[in-house]
Amino acid sequence: MRFTPPLIAAAALMALVAPANDSPATAGGIEFGPAHETPKAQKKRTPAPAAVPIPEGPADGGTPAATPAAAQTPVAPETSVAPETPAAPQTSSGRVSTKGMPPPAAPRNCKTTWSFDTWMRDFRKEAAAAGISQRTLSRALDGMTPDQGVIARDRRQGFFAQSFLDFSAKLATSNRVTNGRAQIEKNRAAFDRAVKEFGVDPGVITGFWALESDFGAGMGKLPIMRSLVTLAYDCRRGPMFRDELLAALEIIDRGDMTPETMIGSWAGEIGQTQFLPTRYLEHAIDYDGDGRPNLFSNATDIIGTTANYMAHLGWRPNEPWLQEVRVPGEMPWDQADLTIKHPRSQWAAWGVTKANGEPLETDAMQASLLLPMGRFGPAFLALPNFDVYLQWNQSLNYATTAAYLATRINGAPPMRRGREGIPTLGIDEAKELQRQLIARGYDVGEVDGLIGLKSRQAIKAMQMKYKLPADSYPTPELLAALRNG
Repeated sequence: MRFTPPLIAAAALMALVAPANDSPATAGGIEFGPAHETPKAQKKRTPAPAAVPIPEGPADGGTPAATPAAAQTPVAPETSVAPETPAAPQTSSGRVSTKGMPPPAAPRNCKTTWSFDTWMRDFRKEAAAAGISQRTLSRALDGMTPDQGVIARDRRQGFFAQSFLDFSAKLATSNRVTNGRAQIEKNRAAFDRAVKEFGVDPGVITGFWALESDFGAGMGKLPIMRSLVTLAYDCRRGPMFRDELLAALEIIDRGDMTPETMIGSWAGEIGQTQFLPTRYLEHAIDYDGDGRPNLFSNATDIIGTTANYMAHLGWRPNEPWLQEVRVPGEMPWDQADLTIKHPRSQWAAWGVTKANGEPLETDAMQASLLLPMGRFGPAFLALPNFDVYLQWNQSLNYATTAAYLATRINGAPPMRRGREGIPTLGIDEAKELQRQLIARGYDVGEVDGLIGLKSRQAIKAMQMKYKLPADSYPTPELLAALRNG
C-alpha cells in the first residue's frame, strides 16, 4: 500500500498498464506513508507485536454509526484534505513515524550531482552505525548499481493526471468488486477477527488489496533492494528512501527475508498490500501464528497486518468512510472543500440527499463535501475515516477510488456519473492553470499538471473573484478568465 494523494500532488507514481477487458491494472509503485527526514543512527527494532484488541465504538469517542460498517450501505468517498505536514514524530522504536503525510518531494527535474560510489560508502557507514551487520551489508549491497528505469518511473505522473471518472473506471472495475467479495468469503475467519480486534471493515481491506496487487497477481517483479538503493541515492526523494533502505536491511538482518526473496514493485514495496519497509517493521504481524509475518502469500497475515496499520492511522471502528450523495442545483459551493467539515445535518439543510434521493442522515457526524469533477459530476461526503485513505495514498484520485471500491464491494450501487461531457483540462492546460495561479501569488507546489489541495484552494479563490461557482474544480472557463485577467 503506498501512500502518496484532496489534493496534494502525488508523492509517488503509479506505473499502470491499460487493463485488458475488465482486468484492471494494479497500482504498482504508489508510495504510502510519510516521507522522512534523513535518519540518524537508531537502535534496531524488535518484531512487531501481535494484535491487541481495541474497544468497540469510535476510536475518539465520536458519534457511532447506527450499525457496523460492514452492514451499512457504504458511501463513496471523495478526496479528503490532508493536514499540513508536521515535523516528523518518532515512534517507540526510534524511527520516524509511519503516520501522517510526507513532505514535498524535490522537483522531478532535479539533478543528482553526487557520486554513487561516494554515496554508497557513506550510506554503508551509516547503516553499520545503526546496527546492520557487515554480513547483511555485503550480501545486500555488494555490486549494487542504480536502476535508471526506476528513476524514470518515479518522474512520471501521467496516470494521476487523469480525471477522477477516467481513473476510477480503470481501477474500480466489476472484476475487482466480484473478486473482492470472493476474498472476503474465502477468508471469512481472518476478516471477522480483524473486525473484532481492529474495527476495520473487510471491504476496506479488500479494496486496498485489490488495487495494490490484485490479490497477489501484480506485486511486481523487480529486486526491492535495488529499487530502494536507487531511490535513496536519487535527488528527488532520497531522504525518505534512505530510511526505507535502512529498514529493508534490518528486515534482512533479523532473518525475515533475504535480498533474493525481496521481489516487488519499482517503488520498493513489500507484499500484496504493498508495504514500504518501515511499515513492515512497525506493523507487520504474524496473524496466523506460524512464527513470521508473510505478506507475499499468506492471506491471514496480509489481512491482519493491513488492519493493524489502518488502526494505527486512526481508523474509527463501526463508522463509514465515504457516502455518495446528490447535490441540489444551487447551494453554497464554496463549502464544498476538503478542509471544511459540517455535520451531516447541515448538508441535509442545504439540500444534499442520499444518492438515491432519500433524505440524508441528520446526525452530527462531520463530513466534507467532495466534488472530484465539480458540481456537475459525482458527489460524496468524506467522513472522518476517509482521512485514513489520504494517509495511505496522497493521490486524490487513488484515495477516492479506493474508498469508492470498498463501498461497491460492500454492496453499494455504481456511482452516478453526473452530467455527460463534463469539461476537463489536459495536463498541459492544467500546468498552465498552475502557472497562472502562481503568477497571482498562490503556492500550488510544483507545476506538474496534478491538481492537488493547494491548487484547488487557489482555484476556489479565483472562482470567487470571477464570480464563478466556487466548487474548486479546474475548468476551461476559469483558465480562460485567468488568461484574460
